[in-house]
Amino acid sequence: QVHVVESGGGSVQAGGSLRLSCEASGYPGTGSMGWFRQAPGKEREGVAGMNSGGFTAFADSVKGRFTISKDNSKNTLYLEMNSLKPEDTAMYYCGFTTTFFLKSRLLDARIFDYWGQGTQVTVSS
Repeated sequence: QVHVVESGGGSVQAGGSLRLSCEASGYPGTGSMGWFRQAPGKEREGVAGMNSGGFTAFADSVKGRFTISKDNSKNTLYLEMNSLKPEDTAMYYCGFTTTFFLKSRLLDARIFDYWGQGTQVTVSS
């Protein structure tokens, strides 16, 4: 069984940066993974995704500001967030699946089997 735990959220001012981490214990390291967010009253949306081939996908709203990376030795996924905006405020979740998906699917929450409890990011203006 894969157990997922996110960390690194917090409160920052607009223009600031945060680095989110997501550790997936029990994850074999191959497949697909991604970051999603959900603001109050809104649906969960894909932010960034990566497959074990190294291909990545980003939502248009975060391109050029967010970076996704992973450390296979630690089974940890990261989301580096720069130039944060108030509209980035949300609960951030990471998801994992052992199935390899092409980048066109990496922002689709339906493909992921394992989820963490989320970490809150609040950006003030």
